[in-house]
Amino acid sequence: MEPEFTVAKQHAVIDILRQYHPVPDRFDELGSLGSGPKSHWRPLLKQFNLESVDSLNIRAQAVSNAIAEDGVTYNVYEDPRGDSRPWEVDLLPLVLGADEWQWLSKAVAQRAELLDSVLADLYGEQSLLKEGLMPPALVYGQAGFQWPCQGIEPAGGRFLHLYAVDLARAPDGGWWVMADRTQAPSGAGYALQNRLVISRAFPAPFHNLPVTNLSEFFQGFQNSLAGMSPAGTESPLCVLLTPGRFNETYFEHVFLARYLGLPLVEGQDLTVRDDTVYLKTLQGLRRVHAIYRRLDDGFCDPLELRADSVLGIPGLLGAVRAGKVLMANALGSGVLESAALFGFLPEISKKLLGSPLAMPSVASWWCGEKPALDYVIEHLDELVIKPAFASMRMEPVFGYQVKGSERDALVKKMHAHPHAFVGQELVHLSQAPVWKGERDQPLATRSIGLRLFAAATPSGWRVMPGGLTRVAMDEGVEVISMQRGGLSKDTWVQARYTAPSKSLIKKRLQVSDLLDGERDTPSRVGENLFWMGRHSERAEATARLLRAAFNRLSGHDQASEEALLGLQQAAEQFGTLPEPEEDAVPEPLPGMLLRAVSDLKFPGSIASILQALLFNASQVRDRLSSDNWHTLNRVGKPLSPAPSTPDQSIRALNLVLLDCISLAGFAMDDITRDASWVFLVIGRRLERLANLCTLICVPLFSDRFSRHAMLEWLLEVANSEVTYRTRYRRTPELLGVVHTLVIDASNPHSVMFQLRQLQKDLPEMGRKTGQLFPPDLGESLQRLQALDLHPFERKRPDKACEALAELLCDIRSEVYRVSDEIQRQCFIHTRYSDRPVKPD
Repeated sequence: MEPEFTVAKQHAVIDILRQYHPVPDRFDELGSLGSGPKSHWRPLLKQFNLESVDSLNIRAQAVSNAIAEDGVTYNVYEDPRGDSRPWEVDLLPLVLGADEWQWLSKAVAQRAELLDSVLADLYGEQSLLKEGLMPPALVYGQAGFQWPCQGIEPAGGRFLHLYAVDLARAPDGGWWVMADRTQAPSGAGYALQNRLVISRAFPAPFHNLPVTNLSEFFQGFQNSLAGMSPAGTESPLCVLLTPGRFNETYFEHVFLARYLGLPLVEGQDLTVRDDTVYLKTLQGLRRVHAIYRRLDDGFCDPLELRADSVLGIPGLLGAVRAGKVLMANALGSGVLESAALFGFLPEISKKLLGSPLAMPSVASWWCGEKPALDYVIEHLDELVIKPAFASMRMEPVFGYQVKGSERDALVKKMHAHPHAFVGQELVHLSQAPVWKGERDQPLATRSIGLRLFAAATPSGWRVMPGGLTRVAMDEGVEVISMQRGGLSKDTWVQARYTAPSKSLIKKRLQVSDLLDGERDTPSRVGENLFWMGRHSERAEATARLLRAAFNRLSGHDQASEEALLGLQQAAEQFGTLPEPEEDAVPEPLPGMLLRAVSDLKFPGSIASILQALLFNASQVRDRLSSDNWHTLNRVGKPLSPAPSTPDQSIRALNLVLLDCISLAGFAMDDITRDASWVFLVIGRRLERLANLCTLICVPLFSDRFSRHAMLEWLLEVANSEVTYRTRYRRTPELLGVVHTLVIDASNPHSVMFQLRQLQKDLPEMGRKTGQLFPPDLGESLQRLQALDLHPFERKRPDKACEALAELLCDIRSEVYRVSDEIQRQCFIHTRYSDRPVKPD
């Protein structure tokens, strides 16, 4: 019979534990067999005992729903669930007692101080290397040591600002360090998100324990970034630098940026001028004083570090060297993320801190030393073989699992490259209960590891009273990896007294919040909204054009052929169809039209345009409502699988058009009308204006018979067919069509309407972005207003048509000029807005 928890009569409240069967030879976080659960677990377990399994399953589902509603993801590459895998949180938190936490927090703070001192030495005097306390091969022999950072004194005097450490239990219940995270530690945001979700699931035990609040830790980190930055008399601007949405922890970057009140930026949002870092905002360049980076060392500056990086900021290291920006953590901090250092830290601690390490590392042997190599090979069955450096792509190898030729091959590699391997004592991880939710077995056991965080503050290190508990994906699994599908837990630390609840999320808005809402909007946001507007309008116009062409493919009279020829010319000028090459055999039109719908190799195809649209939208995901985002995700679905007949294409295009029309509604009535929104609207209007000019010019430049055959599809593609028929109640005639599509200011699909609206929108853009000379289309508007329609009454209005076509071509050229000017002034800052804005 399996052993079960037994509980003393005075504690007889935990019926649910009768179904909990921990592994006997493992340390159990809940308590020991025979003595019942630890006292700090009882308020939580008492709540469990008061509820049924069904009731607790409802709570577990509420946790999952909250994760889904908050959009919490952990992107696992090649995961079958896509690149937005939901974050998974167990219903039961890990609970730590107040006394144990007091010791843990001091030990973590000491280790953080030690590693900060080691970095200062390695990039400074290098006394540790000179005195033989650290082998030079461990420093110079790895990619983590950044030679260009040698001799740099970081702003604020700290190398580490946020430190994370992975811990595991020793057999006696003590704690061992399994890994140091010094480069760009992740997990603090997920720990906070877990707290928000689980504390709502169990409010009574959370307050009755009571549990220590996390907000003071984040507030300390927030204040230290501002306080240590070289801001001088200016109001410090701190930003969070992310690699972008394809990073597996991108949600955390977004979440922490919002919680800490930092602009979330990518490398392209920053620029360095005169050794000073600036944020490219819609209002111009604004100086950045501190960067909390989630980007690995080498990618941060392609000028001095990795030349192949497209994620960093050229010249960033020069700004750091000049002391004009604080980097958290300092560039080059990744050199300490090596398990090979563990064996040398005890002596280094005595040298730098004058005291022994309070918390030991797991026993480790760096094979770069001959005695250590011999020991590791001799005791291979008792050890885990790991890569010596974080940059190496090698999975841990459990010595007892390798046999025969596989074992011989491993030993041969270790002899050939001993410096690349570390042998570590095999640690049997502690276990904790997880919620399984089955009636006969509601609880199961899983191996766990604990990641704790420490932040540097002017008054010393502050350790987060909690952390990220990581859970193995299955029972008996020894390796914990979120990439392999592991769970997470909230981590509760018992407080010594009940403290008032705090949060960095403001309960009430202040006037400054209302005034400053647009100040730090990155130019990248405005640029992506601008192109999102252009691509959505282009997709709609192209879909209408292709639908009209498919509808006329079956016509056999001359008028139909002329109409189809005009549509082909318009599609070629749109870029939807390739222009014919000289001496080349033309591809049949039906085949080209089918490819123009769904072939991504056609740059102007609907599929290509929608792909570009989705990319732009993904860059501004946090600015879009759920309904808007759902429509964007749905808009390309009718093209998969690719339509293979004209009828299938028409049905697919109809569905795409419905979603495009929805996106137009969202653009006008669903997005906050701040400075960035203006670019979305301007993008749509410029694209519509250019498309209208292109379409109208096709019949205008044609002969009289062809022109008449094209008027019907022109109204249809320009989405003005109903307007014309309602107003004139007759078949399309040139004068009425020209008035409807060119002059009629009441028609939202006319050239005049777009010009008048842009003459309002462009000055508004200039006002909101502080442009000295915003572009305008005033001359084009004046020329169009002076247009005389009387010549179009004649039987042969060829000259009038040609003159109008030339005017529309000039207007289209002006549209492209304005678009380029907006790019230069607002997005890449190469003209007037390259002047830094005034500091606060």
